[in-house]
Amino acid sequence: MIVGEQVPEAVDTGVDPVAIAQRLVRFDTTNPPGAEAACVTWIRDLLAGAGLETRLVGVDPQRPNLVARLPGRGLEPPLLLHAHVDVVPVAGQPWTRPPFAGEIVDGELWGRGAVDMKGQLAMMLAALLRMRAHGQSPPGDIILAVVSDEETGSDVGARLLVREYAHLFAGVRSAVGEDGGAELGLGGHARLHPVVVAEKRTCWVRVTFRGPGGHASRVAATGSAVGQLTRFLAAVSSGGLDVELTPVTHRMLDELARALPAAMGDRIAAFHAAPTDPGTLDGLPEETARYLRSVVRHTVAVTGVEGGTGPNVHPAELTVTVDGRVLPGAYPTQSFMDQLRARTGPDARLDLFVEGEISPAPRLDGCYDRLVAALRAHDPAGVPLPVLTTASTDARLFSQLGIACYGWLPLPAGAGYRDRLHQADERISLAALDFGADCYHSFLSGRSHPHAR
Repeated sequence: MIVGEQVPEAVDTGVDPVAIAQRLVRFDTTNPPGAEAACVTWIRDLLAGAGLETRLVGVDPQRPNLVARLPGRGLEPPLLLHAHVDVVPVAGQPWTRPPFAGEIVDGELWGRGAVDMKGQLAMMLAALLRMRAHGQSPPGDIILAVVSDEETGSDVGARLLVREYAHLFAGVRSAVGEDGGAELGLGGHARLHPVVVAEKRTCWVRVTFRGPGGHASRVAATGSAVGQLTRFLAAVSSGGLDVELTPVTHRMLDELARALPAAMGDRIAAFHAAPTDPGTLDGLPEETARYLRSVVRHTVAVTGVEGGTGPNVHPAELTVTVDGRVLPGAYPTQSFMDQLRARTGPDARLDLFVEGEISPAPRLDGCYDRLVAALRAHDPAGVPLPVLTTASTDARLFSQLGIACYGWLPLPAGAGYRDRLHQADERISLAALDFGADCYHSFLSGRSHPHAR
């Protein structure tokens, strides 16, 4: 194991989230291989220099995790912030600027990780350092977990912390991590501030179809693998299985309908009332419609097809890879597999090869209320909105400790987010970094007024 003690060496970055984010982006932490050590150690030194308790733990010297603590007044349970520093590869992407140079151009910080999620981590760090500089003590201890390996499974990151170091999070009831901040594709129709309160669960399945082969100069035989595959593709062409409205989705759709202008809000209300009717979302932006259709059902996406031996041979076996995303709550894997089986037919072979953790039912409790208060303090005209994310984060792991997890990337109106994730020319505005740091400062210090000290 790697165990690092507190290092009282100050790092001159001040409390500027832009300077912190720029330095973080300049660490190449592409995963694989990760090699997050230099980045994590720099953060450790930054926080230790400000007097926070710090500890490095891990199983690989090149891939440590940091757990830091800012002591509070003991009035509330400890609060967990968690963030990852690994980033997805840039190979094959047409970047306009060097992805790890951290250039600032036209009021934006460019680079891999600017959005996912070094920019958000910089907001958290700036807020913590600002509290320290102002001599502020939070209501309860704040624990910051900076982890490796989120992008490829979390085995040496959050999963290791939950499995081997759960005692470091004793007493924590709420946590805040990545996601949120998405504009839902609605542009200027409403100043929405999404807060993720639930995540879908990953279920990856290989579906194998078998049937008679033969010379391709003749029509395919009855029950051919291609025929089975064709019927399956038609059955899942909408991208989803059975419609299931969860409590979170009910609340999200209700609040979203009330927040939007009448014509658009009526569309959302109609969809809420009849989510199986594809026409209810006509007229909404395509991105919004796709998202809404994804949060009312288990989704399945065919992401790969393998098989065939030659251009003149009917294949006797075809295998498709299916990315399944299961709604949160009381939906066991077997329920998802049964629904998938109904689309594949009885003769197909289904092999589940990745099964994500089942998160507990979301709690919209006092922590959520404080997130909402911080957003409203800095954008009084904005509308905080509880949302379900279609993907998954390290929250799925920390929630196994009984922690209510939220995804919160506070962004000002008009700031881009969703279309920059994992894309070339990833970047974040400097105004967004400042706005987010201010929101985090208000939230962590327990102050709802943006100018309170």
